[in-house]
Amino acid sequence: MKILRDILYGVTIEKVIGSTAAAIQNIHFDSRKVQLNDLFVAIRGTQADGHDYIRKACEQGALVVVCEEIPELVINGVTYVEVSNSQDALSIMASNYYDNPSASLTLVGVTGTNGKTTVTTLLYQLFGAAGYATGLLSTVRVMVGNQEYAATHTTPDSLTINYYLSQMLEAGIEYCFMEVSSHGIDQGRTAGLSFAGGVFTNLSHDHLDYHETFKAYRDVKKSFFDGLPKSAFALTNVDDKNGAYMLQNTRAKKKTYSLKSVSDYSARILENQFNGLLLKIENNEIWVKLIGAFNAYNLLAVYATADLLGMDCLENLQLLSTLESVDGRFQYNLTEGQITTIVDYAHTPDALENVLSTINAIRTGNETLITVVGCGGDRDREKRPRMGAIAAASSNKVIFTSDNPRSEDPEAIIKAMVEGVSPEHFNRMLSITDRRQAIQTACQLADAGDIILVAGKGHETYQEIAGKRHDFDDFEIVNEYLNALNK
Repeated sequence: MKILRDILYGVTIEKVIGSTAAAIQNIHFDSRKVQLNDLFVAIRGTQADGHDYIRKACEQGALVVVCEEIPELVINGVTYVEVSNSQDALSIMASNYYDNPSASLTLVGVTGTNGKTTVTTLLYQLFGAAGYATGLLSTVRVMVGNQEYAATHTTPDSLTINYYLSQMLEAGIEYCFMEVSSHGIDQGRTAGLSFAGGVFTNLSHDHLDYHETFKAYRDVKKSFFDGLPKSAFALTNVDDKNGAYMLQNTRAKKKTYSLKSVSDYSARILENQFNGLLLKIENNEIWVKLIGAFNAYNLLAVYATADLLGMDCLENLQLLSTLESVDGRFQYNLTEGQITTIVDYAHTPDALENVLSTINAIRTGNETLITVVGCGGDRDREKRPRMGAIAAASSNKVIFTSDNPRSEDPEAIIKAMVEGVSPEHFNRMLSITDRRQAIQTACQLADAGDIILVAGKGHETYQEIAGKRHDFDDFEIVNEYLNALNK
């Protein structure tokens, strides 16, 4: 149990009714989980307002309520703490409750539209291979050393983050690499964490359903770097037009990387093939197993981060050459029938364009490139016609299909994608709502030497339709169909 006054250390408090000497069992922001002697944090969310559940939490045994507005009817024996922002308060309290584990780890946050999962996972691989006890908080998985846990969000809630960080500390973890999403920053989930460094990958059109404007989305990303301490480093991709902007107000040590601009860390692509890249990093040639210019940026960010954390240059380069691609990120396979399949998480216009341009830069031009792609429901609608236009313009054939429609009509989503297709590309496209059928059709259309790209879901092993998740793995399905056709 923890004493309330210790949990509240660092929280900006407006008013207290009751005693701060209360002994707290657990902290919850979901009233359904509250039990005797717990602390309940009332948060105003996008779907519900936690203040509406204060009474329920108290009836279930809450000893303390932290809220932005104290209710008119206060219950005897319950301590009420009024704060200006419950979400920020929760993040600080979560850190205090778990004894500030991030302060005892070397925690590096990676943010940007694309590349977060790849960069964090490759850093986890690199430092693990170097013999360090390493942790990972990513979209795909949470790793406490070699122990794997399922991931639910790009950036989990602050209680979950601090729980895993405390588990890492108990397990003797030295380094942790963490994806930092714009939602996580905006909702204060990373407040109270001690970062040793921050990395910016790139910025493109995404999440405008949440942030409403690109400027708001960009400025939320920037606020992460604004909050880094002087002791940390801030590493940014200056080939991205927003890269330098991220560093404008940071107190951290400013460092840059690029393939095209003058920077602290630079690289050049010498060869780009389906089996890897030949890179020149800091005057050293290195062959790596990852593919495409976007992965050259990811690898350079990994190299620079490792260097800033003190890794020896030669060891850094040697280990970089052994790194494997991340599940669902340009996941490549050549079938027995000599058809190349690529599964990628590309779910933004920029990411889709990167993957398609990489494929088109490597291929001979004699093959047919068939792209299967959709857009998620209940998400940024503005990107749908843009993704449709990119897919049709850069593929020989494109099949528009369902992604994770969630509560939306999948056919309406597909229609929005088709609206972006130029008239000269109409003859290239098909619309097949059922994703499994769309993949099967792509397999039937492909001949030996052709390329099938299945984009949008990547590592996900489910499809979310009308509030339910159904088992669905793009990589397994596309290769299963092709292997069956080859028999």
